[in-house]
Amino acid sequence: MNTEAHIPSRSSQLATRSSSRGVTLIDTVVGSALVLVAFVGIAGVFQLSIDVVTNNRARAGAIALANEWMEYVRSLEFDDVGTMGGIPAGVVPQEETVTLNGIPYTRRTTIQFVDDPYDGLGAADTFPTAAPVFVDYKAVRVAISWQSRQGERTVYFVTRVEPQNGIEVACTSSCGTLSISVFNALSQPVPNARVRVVNTSTTPAIDLTTYTNIGGAVVLAGAPVSSGYEVTVSKTGYNSAQTYSASPSNPSPVPPHQQVFLNQTTALVFAPPQSGLDVLATKTVYTYSAIATSTWNEAFSGESQIASSTNITVVGGLARLTGSGSYPEYGELESVAITPNYLAKWRTFSWTGSTPAQTAVTFRFYDIGGVLVPDSMLSGNSAGLTATSIDLTDVSTSTYSSLLVRARLTTGDASTTPSIDSYSVSYDYGPVPRPSTPLHLRGRDKIIGSGPVYKYDQDLQTGADSTLTVSGLEWDTYEVSFPSIPTQTIAIACNPHPEYLAPGSSVSSRFYLAPVAAHALGVEVRAGGALLSGASAALSKTGYSATTTTTCGQAYFNYLSDGTYTLSVSASGYQTYTNPNVSVSGTSTVQVTLNP
Repeated sequence: MNTEAHIPSRSSQLATRSSSRGVTLIDTVVGSALVLVAFVGIAGVFQLSIDVVTNNRARAGAIALANEWMEYVRSLEFDDVGTMGGIPAGVVPQEETVTLNGIPYTRRTTIQFVDDPYDGLGAADTFPTAAPVFVDYKAVRVAISWQSRQGERTVYFVTRVEPQNGIEVACTSSCGTLSISVFNALSQPVPNARVRVVNTSTTPAIDLTTYTNIGGAVVLAGAPVSSGYEVTVSKTGYNSAQTYSASPSNPSPVPPHQQVFLNQTTALVFAPPQSGLDVLATKTVYTYSAIATSTWNEAFSGESQIASSTNITVVGGLARLTGSGSYPEYGELESVAITPNYLAKWRTFSWTGSTPAQTAVTFRFYDIGGVLVPDSMLSGNSAGLTATSIDLTDVSTSTYSSLLVRARLTTGDASTTPSIDSYSVSYDYGPVPRPSTPLHLRGRDKIIGSGPVYKYDQDLQTGADSTLTVSGLEWDTYEVSFPSIPTQTIAIACNPHPEYLAPGSSVSSRFYLAPVAAHALGVEVRAGGALLSGASAALSKTGYSATTTTTCGQAYFNYLSDGTYTLSVSASGYQTYTNPNVSVSGTSTVQVTLNP
C-alpha cells in the first residue's frame, strides 16, 4: 500500500505564517505596554522618593532655624521682646528671608501681648487692684516657610515669654486694646486674613502685619494710647477693606481711622452690609440700542430696487404694464432682496396703486433663493395676495432673513393697465450693539462715608464689541446708569436692575437704550412667574398704532402722547391679554401676566 505524505498547500503555509506573525505582534504590544506601566510606576516611586527626601531635608532645616530663632527671642530682655513696628515694639524683625543649605526660607515672627482670662479681662483684671494690668504675658509665634513641588510648606513654633520674676509688668506707656474682626458676606468669620496696622503718630511708629485666627479676629493688647490707627484687611482672591481718613471728598469716613483709649478695648468690625471680605466676582455689561421698527420702501423713483421685470414700465413714480393704449395681458416685477440688519420680526407689507375694472395686482413672497414662502406661514401666498395690507408676522425670521417681493399685474382689457404707486415692508430690527458706550457703575451697599460716599463708583465705557467686563469686584448691589448720554434712557434691562453680585459669581447684564421721550410706556410680560421673550405687544389709540416684540420679557414704546391707550399682548400657547385703559403720562410701566 502506497502512503503519500500530506504536503500543506502554499496558501495554508502563508496563512499559518500570517497567523504566527499576528500573535507575535499582539504579544509584543501587550508586553511593551506592561513594561511601560512598570517603568512609569518605578519613575513615579523614584520621583516621590526624591520629593520625600527633599522635603524632609527642607523641613529639618526649617526646624533648626525655628529653634535657633526661639532661643534668640528667649535671650532678649522682656522689654525688647517685640517686633519692629509691632505691638509690642521690640528688636525682632517681622519678616525676613534666610538661606540654609542652599534653601531659601521666609521667617515670620509674630509677638503679641496676651490678656490672660485667669485674672480677668481688660478693665476687670484683678492684679494689681489699683490699676489693671491686662498685658499679662507675650505670645511668640515663629513661622518658617519654604517652597516645595506641592506648594508652600510651613513649620510653626509657639512659646510664651514672661518677666523674669513672674510679676505682671504694665505697658511702658499708656495702652489699651485694639480688637479687629473680619467677616464674609454671610457674616461668617474669615480666618487667615492679612491685617496691617499702621500708626505713624506713636513712638516708635507702628507698621504691623499679622493674620486673623480661626475666629476671624486679631486682638492687639498693649496698643499705645493714640488716634490715627490705620487698618487694612485683605486676603488673596478676596476684596480688601480698610479704615479711612477724613478728606474734602469724604468728610465723615466709614469706618474712620481708629483711636485706642487707656485700659479700654477699641473694637473694629469689618462685616456686611457695608464691609467685610469675600471672594471676588466679575460683572459683564452689554450695551445695545433697543428693538425699533423700520420700513423698506419702493416708491418707483427709478428701477434701482427692481431685480428683474417682464412687460413692466416704470414711469412717473409708478409701475405699470408696458405699452401706450394697448397693453399685454400680464407683466411681472421682482424686488431686490429685502435684508434688514439685525432683523427681529417681519411686520406688514403695504401697497398703494390703481386696479381699474378687469385688472388686478397680486403679490407673492419668496426667500432669497426664489423659493415661495409656504402658505403655512403666509396664508394665500401660493395663489397670490391682493389686500393692500398683508400681515407678515408669522413669517419666520430665522428661516427667512431676506424676502423677495414678486408683483404680477394682469388686465382683461388691452386698453387698460393696473399700476403700483408704491409698496413697503415694515419690520422690527435690533437689538443693535452700541460700541464705546460710556456708563457709570456704582455699588450701592458698600459705603465708605456718610453722604453717602460709595466704595465703588466709577465711570467706564464698553469696548468696540459693545462689551465691558469688570473683574475683581466685591459682592454688592450694582447699579448701571448712562449719565454721559442724556438723550438715551434704559428701555430694557435684562436681569433685575440694580443687580446683586454674589461672592465668586460671574454675572452678565444687558441694557437696551432708546431715545428719551416726553412720554413712554414700558411693558413687562410674564408667564408662570418668568419673563416671557418673543411675545407680541401692540399699543394703540386714535391716530396711533405700534407693535413690537418683547426682549427679556420687556417691550418699550416711546414718542407717545399722554392719554389712554389699548394694550394687547399675545404669544403662542397663551391667551391674549387686552387692556383698553392703559394710562400714559411721562414714563409709565405696566405689568402683564399671560395665562396658558
